[in-house]
Amino acid sequence: MTASYRALAMAVKAAMKVLGFMTGTSLDAVDMAVLDTDGEAILAFGPAGERKLDPAVRALVEAAIVAGRSWPWGAPPPAEFEIAATAIADQHLLAAGEFLAESGVSLTEMDLVGVHGQTVLHEPPLPTRPAGRTVQLIDAGRVARGLGLPVAYDFRTADVSAGGQGAPLAPIYHRALVRWSGLDGPVAVLNLGGVGNVTLVTPSGELEAWDTGPANGMIDLWVQAHSGARCDVDGALARAGRVDEAIVAAYLDHPYFRARGPKSLDRFDFSIEPVSGLTLADGAATLTAFAASAVALALRGLGVAPSRLIVCGGGRRNPVLMRAIAARVPMPVVTAEAVGWRGDAIEAEAFAYLAARNVTGLPISFPGTTGVPVAMTGGRLAAP
Repeated sequence: MTASYRALAMAVKAAMKVLGFMTGTSLDAVDMAVLDTDGEAILAFGPAGERKLDPAVRALVEAAIVAGRSWPWGAPPPAEFEIAATAIADQHLLAAGEFLAESGVSLTEMDLVGVHGQTVLHEPPLPTRPAGRTVQLIDAGRVARGLGLPVAYDFRTADVSAGGQGAPLAPIYHRALVRWSGLDGPVAVLNLGGVGNVTLVTPSGELEAWDTGPANGMIDLWVQAHSGARCDVDGALARAGRVDEAIVAAYLDHPYFRARGPKSLDRFDFSIEPVSGLTLADGAATLTAFAASAVALALRGLGVAPSRLIVCGGGRRNPVLMRAIAARVPMPVVTAEAVGWRGDAIEAEAFAYLAARNVTGLPISFPGTTGVPVAMTGGRLAAP
């Protein structure tokens, strides 16, 4: 069931305490954060945390991803989608229960919940594919009933239906963080998740954003395919390996890098096949160099050169990737923590913020961030 905030007979408050959730393409954990906001300003930061995904649920999501990649246009959704959506909702409820108990926060203090859901398919519009589709799985009604709170969700579909890329959606929250910090000059915020995305915030508040290219995702897939690990911890493999520059150059010759933004990617738009003949370490080194080079290309395409690059997301914990980016860009590169932000919580905070904007009717996507014709609202609301 979905409804508007007004239809739920709930007054929109000047300040709301919102619980935000994010589950990324790494299939690692449910991230959570509490944010006090009116949908414009950040008023206060609450606690943040994570709960690792249960392996059985990860397997259901992986099955849904496989089913999604072979899902014909116009056909009913694969049965795997509904199964995974229920399991993901239950993971959110488990995560919320543990998180709130540990942080000493009561659900009665909350006004609203924002959930991203688990992306299993992202096919943005292209010149050769005018219509797009994007799927973030979660049974939002199940979460709303379990928490007894309205749940904002499905933030990307309306944007894609209007001809937008559906991603990235965090830029408007990045602007709120920049303003909260009082940072001067044009600032770029880089999120290094499975796919990287960059936001430029100008001094006047104008936004420009797009996906940079693969970030952690391809490195993770390579490591998972050739070892028992899920990622290259601390970049140890990449540090020990040698970069195959010819393969990096071939990756960068992809049409995606010649296209103007806004633009977005699915985690599987690039293959690890080109590095299949390399050793484990050399493959990790080459894919790390590719991710860093893609970031540098994205920054060159921005309308204004940023004065600094602030990095959030899991990739900022990879020192080899961070050094590779710093070596390729002309501005200082710092982590989110260096400017007082919570690098692991930013995306969960962002969906709390987007939930507040949903119920107050404020736009969440813009011509400069997703390519929609005009700034537009997004998301649906599930009743408790």
